[in-house]
Amino acid sequence: MNKSVIADISLLLVALVWGATFVLVQNAISFLGPLTFNGVRFLIATLLLGGWLIIFERQQLKQINKKIFLSGFIIGFWLFLGYATQTKGLLYTTSSKAGFITGLSVVLVPLFSFLLLKQRPGRNAVIGVLIATIGLYLLTMTDVASLNIGDAYVFICAIAFGLQIIFTGKYSVNHPSLLLTVIQIATVAVLSSLYAFIYEDWKLAFDPSTLLNTDVFVALFVTSFFATALAFFAQTKFQQFTTPTRVALIFAMEPVFAAVTAFIWANERLSFSALFGCLFIFAGMVISELPPTKIPMYQKKQKKRLTKTKNIS
Repeated sequence: MNKSVIADISLLLVALVWGATFVLVQNAISFLGPLTFNGVRFLIATLLLGGWLIIFERQQLKQINKKIFLSGFIIGFWLFLGYATQTKGLLYTTSSKAGFITGLSVVLVPLFSFLLLKQRPGRNAVIGVLIATIGLYLLTMTDVASLNIGDAYVFICAIAFGLQIIFTGKYSVNHPSLLLTVIQIATVAVLSSLYAFIYEDWKLAFDPSTLLNTDVFVALFVTSFFATALAFFAQTKFQQFTTPTRVALIFAMEPVFAAVTAFIWANERLSFSALFGCLFIFAGMVISELPPTKIPMYQKKQKKRLTKTKNIS
């Protein structure tokens, strides 16, 4: 099994973890502000990965310099901005519209990849993106309403998540994965905490009755370890072996996993539209993985003959 296949499977597991924890996070933020929750979540993850770095991967600390700090900060900033604007947008728009607009990062990533990394997506990737986008619409857009300021915030979130994927792919090749991940999630922890200090009741983060609430405690434990420390380390580690467009398509499976786990754990019903949406997203991901079709030899020879004929004439 080559590195590209291992990378894609690992990133699909990351999307599974994020989708499966969506219900847990929804329950927790009814007791703790979303940014306060993320501040605590990313702080715990930073301590976990930072401890592992110091104890078992201490040699990576010798590679600390301005470049890796700047790289980790840039990735972390876009990740924080994505979470912050998504949270802000949900105050004004519906969760279904927010889910669809956030998923538009699957369209933005190939564009950013071409503009910033000069990587032209293949034909199968473009087809996969279009099919997955239709699937996102079918899965999330249960109601259609006029656009509002919340939708604009969520669109900024889609841009931010798309750029986080782009810059992770760009910088993960040049820096040690664990160290880069620690800097990234530490950036999110600090920025989320500062934002929560200004806009939320941050004192709840130090309230034992809130933190020990079953919904909050379980969500923090699961998301800090699995959905943050392990997930973002896996993304940083494996994204260097695949393309940003593939990553975006794989991550488009997150709302599919969220819908399935909500059906299993929260007894939420899936409409026919949502089921077809799940199938479209999955089909888009599979199509993007197909190898490019080769031009048959007789067509190549025919093309050469036509070119020679044109040149003679």
